[in-house]
Amino acid sequence: MNRVIAAALAFLSLSAVSAIAAPDDHREGDRPAAHIAHPEWRQGSRIAPQDWSRGQQVDYRAHHLRAPPRGYEWRQVDGNYVLAAAATGLIASVIANGG
Repeated sequence: MNRVIAAALAFLSLSAVSAIAAPDDHREGDRPAAHIAHPEWRQGSRIAPQDWSRGQQVDYRAHHLRAPPRGYEWRQVDGNYVLAAAATGLIASVIANGG
């Protein structure tokens, strides 16, 4: 009986170690994205709705960014900080490799 318990404990401890070491793919959205250059994102242009919607809104204070004008917000998209009008996608500022 002791051998069965010892084997079960050994198996469980190895399982726990492999679970800790395994990549956590389902939490990909929680981690900052790797930087992807977007030369088309510049002041006065528009960010595509699909790019804007997959970005995460960021607290400008926590990230040491300037306060957005009314109707604008900062988002982190592909490792960049983008300040754009929430309704139209008009870009006011881009900080490359923000993440």
